[in-house]
Amino acid sequence: MSVRTVAVVGASGYAGGEFLRLALRHPCLRVTQVTSRSNAGLPVPLVHPNLRSVTDLRFVDPEELAPADVIVSALPHGELSGRLDDVVSRLDERGVLVDLSSDFRLKDAGAYRLAYGRSHPRPEHLGDFVYALPELHRDELPGARRLAGAGCIATAAILALLPAVRAGLVDRRRDVVIEAKIGSSAAGSDPSLASHHPERSGAVRTYAATRHRHLFEIRQALPGSPPLHLTATAVERVRGVLVTAHLWVEEGVRDADVVGAIRSAYAEEPFVRLVRAQRGAHRVPDPRILDGTNYCDVGFELDTDTGRLVMMAALDNLVKGTAGHALQSLNLALGHPEETGLGFTGLHP
Repeated sequence: MSVRTVAVVGASGYAGGEFLRLALRHPCLRVTQVTSRSNAGLPVPLVHPNLRSVTDLRFVDPEELAPADVIVSALPHGELSGRLDDVVSRLDERGVLVDLSSDFRLKDAGAYRLAYGRSHPRPEHLGDFVYALPELHRDELPGARRLAGAGCIATAAILALLPAVRAGLVDRRRDVVIEAKIGSSAAGSDPSLASHHPERSGAVRTYAATRHRHLFEIRQALPGSPPLHLTATAVERVRGVLVTAHLWVEEGVRDADVVGAIRSAYAEEPFVRLVRAQRGAHRVPDPRILDGTNYCDVGFELDTDTGRLVMMAALDNLVKGTAGHALQSLNLALGHPEETGLGFTGLHP
C-alpha cells in the first residue's frame, strides 16, 4: 500500500493532537507538517508530551501550510469554512480533506443556522462532505475526497438509537430523551464551560439542558425517528461519553427483538460491540474501559411492563468520537482496511 503524506492544521488542540497520535503510528500515513499559530516554532512534544521520542516535528504557522496528500483540519468550529479555498488549494485533485470541526457536518443551511445561531459562510459546499461515521455511510466513503467528522455526542447517540429505529421497534408517537454525560475534553472547548483545561474542569454541571448543537446531527442521521431531545452534562472525567437514551417501543417488543436489532445493525461493524453481561462488574457500557480506543460499546435494558427501552452507548470522545472515526473513514476513503492504525484495545484495570 502506498504511503500518503498528511498535514494536520490546528494540531495543538485535543482533536488535532489525537489525530496526530494515531497518524504517527499508521503504516500508510506519513505526517509531514503540523500547524499552530500560537505554538509556531515549538516542538510537538512540548504541547503533546505523550509524543516524546515519537516525533521530532515542530509546529509551523498555518500560513506556511505546504501541499500534502491528506489535510486534516482540527481548527476551531467556524474557521475552516472561512479559509476553505486556501486549504483545498494545497491538495491535488485526488487529495483528501478531513474536517474534525462542525463546519460541514450538516447538509442543510437552515439546520446549521438553527444549530449555531449564524448563517453558514459557504453553504454551497455543505453537500460536498461525507459524514464520517462508517456505520452510517460506509458505501459513500470509498474514494471520498471530503470528510466531515461527526460530533462525539452525536456519534454515541446515533449508535445507541440506530438499531431500534432502523428495525422499527420504536413507538414514533412518544418522544425520545437522550442524556449524555461527557468528560471535560468533550465539553472543554464549548464556550458555555468555564475552562478548556481538564485539570480545572470543576464540579458536575449541566451545560446544555436543551438544544445542544449535536441534536441537529442526530436528527439528520435518523430521519423518521420520533421527536428527539438532548441534555448534556459534564462530569469529573477527562475523556469519555456515556449516552443514555430513553425511548418507548411498540407493544410486544421483547429483549430478543432488541438484541436482534443490535446484531443486525452491527454484526459486520469492527468497532461497535454489544455489552450484555449477566454477571461481573461490566454489565453495561462503561467509558472508563474505552480510553484510547476506537470502540463504541452499546447496551440496553427493556422494561416490558411500561415499554420503556433504555439504550446506552459509551465511547472515548477523542477517538471514536472524533479522531478515530475520522481515521477509520479516511482508511475507507483511501482503500485501506478500516481497522488500520486503530487496533488499541484499551486498558483494564
